[in-house]
Amino acid sequence: MSFDIPGTTLFDGAQARKGYALNKMCFSFNEAANRAAFLADEDAYCAAYGLNDRQRAAIQARNVLDLIAAGGNVYYLAKFAGIFGLDVQDIGAQQTGMSKDAFKAMLAAHAK
Repeated sequence: MSFDIPGTTLFDGAQARKGYALNKMCFSFNEAANRAAFLADEDAYCAAYGLNDRQRAAIQARNVLDLIAAGGNVYYLAKFAGIFGLDVQDIGAQQTGMSKDAFKAMLAAHAK
């Protein structure tokens, strides 16, 4: 079965394989020492996990959509975003091109 949702990157087996190094690195951020190591030398930390050029550029740009396109899984990317004090609503806002407040209002409106 195939799904085509315009503007959406589906996280499937191919994406999982493509993003393995990126997701493994983001998972490492569960440990405070790893978050500190990343902040101390971001490029070296990315290199240690074998991120490719596209993934490294998306990390540097803090661009969630590019990270997803590069194989990132939103649940692991939330670990990365957390380093900078961002939460899943910040990620959702970036994905939709909305402000965080507008995104939260949209969620609240749909919850009724």
